[in-house]
Formats: sequence, C-alpha cells, structure tokens
Amino acid sequence: MTFYSFAKFVAGSILKPLYRIEVKGVEHFPKDGGVLVCANHIDNLDPPTVGVTSPRPIHFMAKEELFRVPVLNYIITKLGAFPVKRGMSDREALKKGLAVLREGNVLGLFPEGTRSKTGELGKGLAGAGFFALRTEAHVVPCAIIGPYKPFRRVKVVYGKPLSMRELKERKASAEEATEYIMSHIKKLIDENK
Repeated sequence: MTFYSFAKFVAGSILKPLYRIEVKGVEHFPKDGGVLVCANHIDNLDPPTVGVTSPRPIHFMAKEELFRVPVLNYIITKLGAFPVKRGMSDREALKKGLAVLREGNVLGLFPEGTRSKTGELGKGLAGAGFFALRTEAHVVPCAIIGPYKPFRRVKVVYGKPLSMRELKERKASAEEATEYIMSHIKKLIDENK
C-alpha cells in the first residue's frame, strides 16, 4: 500500500462518516491522462475531502505557509502537494503544475486562491485558466457544498470535463478561461444545494 492510499484510507474513514460525505458525478472523472480539478474553497478540510472522493491521486497546489509546519510539510509533500506563493506569479509553481498535467497526472486547484469567508463562490484567479489553456488536460469542475458540521451532509459534485477548444482557438486570456471554469463550478453548486 502506498503512502497516498494509506493516507486516503485513514482520512476517508474519519471524514466520510463524520461529515456524511456524498459524492456525485465521479463517473465523469477521466480514467487516464492529465486532469485539472478545479473546486470552490469553503474550508480547510476541502483538500482532504476532494482527495478521498477522487478516483485518482491528486497533486494539490497548496499555499507555501503550510510547508513551514514540520510534520504537515512531510505529510503533504509525501502526498504530492507542492507550494505556491500566493498573491504573485510563482513561476516554479506554474512549471511544476504544468509538469504534473503533462505527465498525465491529476492537479487539484482551488481557483479562488483562499477560503471563502461567507461560503459564497469568490472570483477565480488566472492560474486555473493558465493550466487549462496551456495543456491538453481534461478540466473537471468540482463543487463542495457544506457546511462542515459533524453529522451534517457535505456533498462533493464532479461535473463533466469542460471543452476548452473554443477558448484556445480564439486565444482567450487566462482570466477569461478561469471565469468559464468558475461559471461551471457555480452551476454545480446551484444545481446541488
């Protein structure tokens, strides 16, 4: 058993019963090739929740502050996460994200860049659009519908992969591509509340 599958088992055995996690749309998740999973961000538990519900291992781009916590740094690095400096263009993180996708792996992003204080969907940052336009990865929108309260249901809904062809053909900006992705996350939230 790999460290990832062990951690997924442990986290799942705690999170799934505690938050009565319900997963929808997992059949839409591509079985192979690069996948960019873009989810809304309502709680610190979002990454492990998406991690335990995804059918494939996910490499998360995570704020660099998390990598300064000794034990947490070890765990999330072993799980394939990598740091991003927030609030600026982090070339290293962008290169690493592109490599994850081009190698046929799954990259997990929270395009808002930070947790929503209100639970409402915020504005997405250009990073999601950057990865979507510069790779052939499948782009999968994901809605997390809370709240995270013990024994209250949390829903994780995976949408169908989005076609980026039209945006690529007309050389849309990364911001526009992100808005397109965010509109699909919003639609999933609205349809599954």
